[in-house]
Amino acid sequence: MSIATTYSAQLVGLAIEIISVEVDISNGLHAFSIVGLGDRSVDEAKDRISAAIKNSGFTSPKQRNHKVVISLAPADLRKEGPSFDLAMAIAYLTATGDVQAPERNALLFGELSLEGNIRKTSGLLPLLCQAHRHGFTTAFVPTDNIAEASLAQNMTIYAASRLDEIIGHLSGDKPLCPIGPATLSPTLDYAHTTDMQTVRGNETAKRSLEIAAAGAHNIIMSGPPGTGKTMLAHAFHSILPPLSYEQAVEVTGIHSAARSLTEHIITHPPFRAPHHTASYPSVIGGGAIPKPGEITLAHRGVLFLDEFTEFDRDVIEALRQPLEDHSVTISRARGTVTFPAQCIFVASMNPCPCGKGIENGCVCPRREIDKYRRKISGPILDRIDIWMNVHKVDYDELSATTPTGESSKDIRARIIVARLRQEQRFKKYGLTKYYNSEMNARDIDLCVTLDENARETLKLSAQKFELSGRGYHRIIKVAQTIADLAGTDTIRKEHILEALQYKKV
Repeated sequence: MSIATTYSAQLVGLAIEIISVEVDISNGLHAFSIVGLGDRSVDEAKDRISAAIKNSGFTSPKQRNHKVVISLAPADLRKEGPSFDLAMAIAYLTATGDVQAPERNALLFGELSLEGNIRKTSGLLPLLCQAHRHGFTTAFVPTDNIAEASLAQNMTIYAASRLDEIIGHLSGDKPLCPIGPATLSPTLDYAHTTDMQTVRGNETAKRSLEIAAAGAHNIIMSGPPGTGKTMLAHAFHSILPPLSYEQAVEVTGIHSAARSLTEHIITHPPFRAPHHTASYPSVIGGGAIPKPGEITLAHRGVLFLDEFTEFDRDVIEALRQPLEDHSVTISRARGTVTFPAQCIFVASMNPCPCGKGIENGCVCPRREIDKYRRKISGPILDRIDIWMNVHKVDYDELSATTPTGESSKDIRARIIVARLRQEQRFKKYGLTKYYNSEMNARDIDLCVTLDENARETLKLSAQKFELSGRGYHRIIKVAQTIADLAGTDTIRKEHILEALQYKKV
C-alpha cells in the first residue's frame, strides 16, 4: 500500500481554501474513485488523468490491477472545476514511485488534456496572491496563465505546458526556470474609448463628470432621449486614470475568478454596462454558489446603468448597501461571502415616461410622472453624490466642423493630479483610502478643512434644503474634490456653491 499528498487550492468567493490531494493505492481488483464532494468535472478527472499519464510515458492507472482512492480535503467543502487534475496526477505518480514528491510548500494547478497537455485555469491570480499566507512559496501553473501568474508576489512560480515537463522538473532531469515578475507600463492606449472632445456641447455635464471621476463620486444624468447621456458615460471612461499596480492585481484577480478575463492583465478601470433586463444575481451577485455580479466586476472602474428606471425595482433597491459600503455581502445556507464593489456608479434616465420633460412639451399625466420617478427611492437618491440635468445641444454646436472643448487626455491629467492630492492627504492622516467619496463622517472631521465663509454657506444651505446627515456630508465630499481640482486643500465658499449645484432638487 502506498500513499502520497500534494496540494492545490480553490476560491470560496474571493478567498483561498487550500485543498489537500491524498492518493492511496492498495492491492486488489482495479478500482478508481475520487472522494471529497467534487462536482461532475472533478469526478470525470479519472479519465483525463489516466489518459494524460499514459500519453506522458507512464503506466495508466487503468492498466494496473490495484485500487486507487483520491481524497480531496476538506471533505465537507464543495470542489469545483478541473484545476485539480495536475495535483491529482502528480500525487498518483508519487504514490506509485514514478515521480519524486514535490515540496510540501508547493501548489499545483491545471486541467489535463488526454494528450497530457496542461490547460489554462481560471481564478489563479487571487489564489497565488493569498497562498503565501498559508505557508506556500512555490506554484506550478499552466503556460497559458503566465501573464496572470506573473503579477503574484512572494511566490516562486513555474509554468509548464505538459505533464511530462512537471515530471522532468521534479525528477531533476529538466528543471524549469521560474517566471519573472510582471511590469506594468505607465502609459495606456485609450483609442478604444470615446474621447470627451467628440461630445459636442454639454460643458456643464462634462464638468460634473470630471468631478465624479476625480473623487469617484456616483452620478445620475437626467435628460430627454438623444441629448448624449450614453455618449457622455462612455466618454467618462476615457478620463479615468490607469490603475496602479495593486489595483491592477486586484481587478485582474476578480475577473479571473469570474471567468471573464479577456486580456492577460487589466490595466485600465473596467467599464460594465448591463442591459436593463439584467437579473438581480447578475448585477449584485449571487447564485447557489455565490458568484460576483456586475457591480463587483466594475470594481475600481465604472458601473453604468443606462435607462436606470427601467431596471427591476429589486435590482435598484439592492444597490443601497454596495453604494454605501463599497462591498456586497451574499448570505446562503452554506455560508456568507463578501465581494468588493468600490466602483463609480453612473446612471442615466429620462425625466418622464415619454422622455421629453416639462420644458420640451411633456404630455405625460402627473400621476404617471410621479410613478415613474418613485421607481428610484429616496435612500438610493441619497447615495448619489452628483445629479446632472443634460439638455439638448444647440444645432450650431452639432454642425461645427471642428471639435470643441478639452480632450480626454487633458482632463485626465487634471484628475490624476487631484487623485494624487487625495491619496497624499489620506496617507498624512494614516488612512488607507484612495478617493474623497470613501470618506465617512470621522474621516471628514479629520481630513477636511472649511474656511468660515464655506462653513456658514453650507450651514445655511443645509437648513434651507433640509439635508439629511448623509446629504450634508455628501456636499462636503464633492466640494473637497472640487477644491482638489482647483489645487487647494481648503474648501472655500465657491466650492460649496458649485457642489450644491449638483444636488437633486
